[in-house]
Parts: sequence; structure tokens; C-alpha cells
Amino acid sequence: MASERAYSINDCDPPYDFVEVAADPAASEHAVPDEFRDRILIHTVHDGAHIPAEFIYDDRGRPRVNERLLERRFIEERDWGANLVAEKIAVAMGLSGYARCRLARVLLDFNRFPGSTPHDDVVRPLETLAINNPFSRVLDHRLKLRLLEGYYDKISDIIEGKLLRNRVIMIAVHTYDEHNKTMTRRPHCSLLSSVLGYQRESRMPFGIFDPMYPDVLGESTCSRILRDRISLSLERAKYRVSHNHPYPLPEGSLEVRTQVWYFFNYLRRRFEEVYPETRQDPTFELVWTMLMNTNLRLQEAEMLRSYLHRFRRVHPDEVGKYEAAQRAYGKIERYLEGSDVTLAFRLDKNRPSSLGLEVRKDLVCSFDKKSGKPIEASERQVAHATAIGQTIAQAIKTYFETDYEYL
Repeated sequence: MASERAYSINDCDPPYDFVEVAADPAASEHAVPDEFRDRILIHTVHDGAHIPAEFIYDDRGRPRVNERLLERRFIEERDWGANLVAEKIAVAMGLSGYARCRLARVLLDFNRFPGSTPHDDVVRPLETLAINNPFSRVLDHRLKLRLLEGYYDKISDIIEGKLLRNRVIMIAVHTYDEHNKTMTRRPHCSLLSSVLGYQRESRMPFGIFDPMYPDVLGESTCSRILRDRISLSLERAKYRVSHNHPYPLPEGSLEVRTQVWYFFNYLRRRFEEVYPETRQDPTFELVWTMLMNTNLRLQEAEMLRSYLHRFRRVHPDEVGKYEAAQRAYGKIERYLEGSDVTLAFRLDKNRPSSLGLEVRKDLVCSFDKKSGKPIEASERQVAHATAIGQTIAQAIKTYFETDYEYL
């Protein structure tokens, strides 16, 4: 394996899929209650192996990126072993499988906002955009648009169309390097639930999500009881655990974006219970589309956002449309301010918990010392992945059996 190319060149269709896992009778004792199995999503976004040829080679068949550089960056960027851990968690929980992004992170990072990172040698890692170095430097506008429309948007459609509905727990599995840049050794696992902007400023950053989204919800993306139950269980299993180390969740991460999406979906349900006549109103539909446009990809939603919050001019023929949307937005905003929606959402035991799980790479994968390329996981590493999966499954089972009903 060490002598082969680390990545695969193909069209990566679909770019995001669901991997079914075989049931393991030996792990059945850790399975979560039946009624919750369809409400839990285990997924990975950074363990993809595929890069379509159109982004690697130009029209003359020449590499757009130096092959050695691409190989090195691919190996550095990939969360090796994340799919293995996700599989073991799903098996232990008794789930039918886990979801994964198949596209290589070095080409497109779905855990960031869409766009191309400028001067990425000075941009902090958590503030990069979906298209990063080296492809941000070598792809032209046409190919960047093709990459976002053909892959980023397709992944968004799959997730929003099939995977977000009716969830109560979402765990995104990642793996991180054994050492920090200072060479201090990282804990075996880290649980991520704090939002970067909120941690820095005690508020959500301006200009990303709609300002109607309550700042206080940036405090955590996950039930603290659930997070601490998992943390305690891992510690008891002899895995050292930290929280939000060595970094919190960037706003562009799926964990954060889904929380915003879930909140506005919850607000919409509550609002339409009071104002049922707005359910089929295209003006209100436009506003809801804008509020739930958490991946910032819909042009009409961004036009309304810029009209409302940046006071941009619109075509004279559309002034009436946008003024009506402004009134609808104001009605929703007044309802939110005068209701208990924010508090109710925070306290609702069915509020979806989105948790990031980092597992140290050396626990679940190895690399060839000469080439730096990955080699097959050892029995010991597979055993670590299995143990982590069973420990997390048991923690979530306990959460449902002893904590959930008291929330």
C-alpha cells in the first residue's frame, strides 16, 4: 500500500453516501434503544479518498498541481481512520450504517463555508473556505464553480434532503495528529461542542448567519449531559479526553450549520402554529429560505439578506417583493422576541445535539516511516476503534435510559 498513490482518481459519484454495516451480535449489549436508532447519525466529512480527474489534469493532460505536493497535502489533510471509528460506533449502537463524504478534503472541505481561500498561507486554519491550497491557487473560476455546484451543492442536497430530518444526535467523527506543533502530545480523544466565534467574543460573528439567530445558542451545539456522559465513559475506559481542544468548531462546520438550520426549522414550526395562514405564502417562504440558507449558496436568499441587512438596492421591478419580505421578516422577528422559542429550543430534550469527536490518529492508523503513506491498521488499532465505538455506544445508551427522560 505504501508504494501506491494515496488518493484515488475517479468521478466520485456520489460524493456523499451512506455505508451499511453488518450487525455484530457480540456488540448488541451496547445498542441504543430501538426507538432512537433512526434518530442518530454518525458521519465523517474528512476521510474521503477521491479526486475527479478534471481537477487534477488540464486539457492537455498535464497535472495542475505538482504530484508530490498533492500527495503530501492529501495525506496531511485526510482524517485517516475516521471511517473505521464511525463504522465501529454504528455497529456498537445497532445502527444500519454511517454517512461519509467520499471527496478528498484536499480538493474540497465540506466542513467549511463555500468559496476559495485567498492567500491561505496567512489565513488561520479554522477560517479557511471550502476550496483551499493547493487547488485554490490553480483552479480557474469555471472549475471552482463546477466544483461547488457539482459537489458541494450535491452534498448539501443529500444531507438536507435525507439526513437531517428527525435527528436527535449527530456525531461527526474526525481524527487528529498525535502532537501539537509544539510537540506536546494530544489527548486520545477530544469532544467539540463550542463555536469558535462565540468562544472568542461571547456572540456569533457578524455577517455569516442571520442576526435573528440568538447568540446564546452559540454556547454549545450539544447537550452537556450527553457530552459529559461520553467524556466520563471514555475516561473510565482509559482514554484521556479533552473538550474543544486543540480548537473549537468553526462556524462553517456541519456541526454549527446544522444547529442554525435546526433552530430556524423549529422557529418556523412554532410561528406557523400561531400564523397558519403564512404556510403557503411565497413571501414568507422566501424569508424562511433565507434564514435556513446556512451553506450560503442560494442566490435569492443572499439577495434578500443583503437587502435586509446591508440595505442594498434592488431592481425597481422587485422593490415591492422585497418590501413585502421585509414586513414578513419583521413579523417573524417580533414573534421570536415576544415568545419563549429560544428558551424552549435550548431546553427541549429533542433539540438535536451535534457533537464533533476527534480521535488521535496513532490509535487507529499507521504510516510508512519512509514514504509517509498510510499502511493497513493493525489488530491493536482496530481494537482501539472497536473499544472507542463500544464505549461511546454504551454512553449514549445510558444517556437515553437514565438522563433523557429527565431533561
